[in-house]
Amino acid sequence: MILLGFDLEEFDLPLELGKQLDFEEQLAISTIGAQAVLDLLKALSVKVTFYCTANYAVNRPGMIKQIVADGHEIASHGYYHSDFNTAHLLQSRIKLEEISGEKVTGFRMARMMPVDEKEIKKAGYLYNSSLNPTWLPGRYNHLKEPRTWFYKDDVLQLPASVSPLMRIPLFWLSFHNLPLALIKRLCAAALKKDGYLNLYFHPWEFAEISKMPELGLPGYITRNSGKALLHRLKDFILWARSNGYSFNCTDEFTTSIIRQTNT
Repeated sequence: MILLGFDLEEFDLPLELGKQLDFEEQLAISTIGAQAVLDLLKALSVKVTFYCTANYAVNRPGMIKQIVADGHEIASHGYYHSDFNTAHLLQSRIKLEEISGEKVTGFRMARMMPVDEKEIKKAGYLYNSSLNPTWLPGRYNHLKEPRTWFYKDDVLQLPASVSPLMRIPLFWLSFHNLPLALIKRLCAAALKKDGYLNLYFHPWEFAEISKMPELGLPGYITRNSGKALLHRLKDFILWARSNGYSFNCTDEFTTSIIRQTNT
C-alpha cells in the first residue's frame, strides 16, 4: 500500500525566504500545480489525500470540490500555513467539512511542526501525519521516534516514510534531488519492511517554479520541478503498479488500523 499526500496551501515559501509574493499569486501557483497533479492522478486512476489549509479552501472552493469529485480525501493542514493557534485545529476541520461536504479525519501540521496530541483528539481528528522521523539540519531531529505508525494520546500517528536503515527521507525533496532509481530501491526496501509507504508533496512543486527566479527558491527545491516532477511521479506510480503495489487514500488505511487495534 502506498499513501500519497499533497499539502495544498497558500504558497508562502518565498515569504519565508525574505521575498514578496502577492496572496493571489500564492494561490495561483498552488492551484496550477494542484490541477496538474489532479490531471495525472485521474489519468492513472490513483486516489490520494490532500492536506488543505482552510485559508486555501475558502479562497479556492472550486478546487476543493474538484478534489472530492475525483474521489480523493480531504484532510486538514491547519487554518493558515504561516499562523497557528490551538483553536485553528477545530476551526479548520469545520471549515473544510463545510466546503468539501466530506468528513475530515486527518491532520498534518504545517512544516511538520510539533502539535499537542490531546488537542488533536479534542478537535475530532482520528490520525495525525505530522512527524518526519529523520534528521534534517535546522528542521527535524526525530531519529529516536518510531518509523511506522503508533498511537500517542489515543491519536493514530502516521509518520512520513523513511528508509529502514539510515532513515533517508522518502519525501518531496528526495524526488527533486535523488536519482529515481535510488528512490525506487529505498521505497521497495521500506515497503518490504513496513508494508506501506507514506509519501508527501506540495502541489506548488508541480508548477514551473524553476522559471520564476523572482521567488528566490534554492536549487534543491526548483530542481526537477514542474513537468519534470510530474514525469517523475508518473514514472514512480507506473513502477509501483508494475511491482504489485497499490495506492489508496490515507483515511481508508488508517481506518483499517483503528479497526484492527480496537478488536
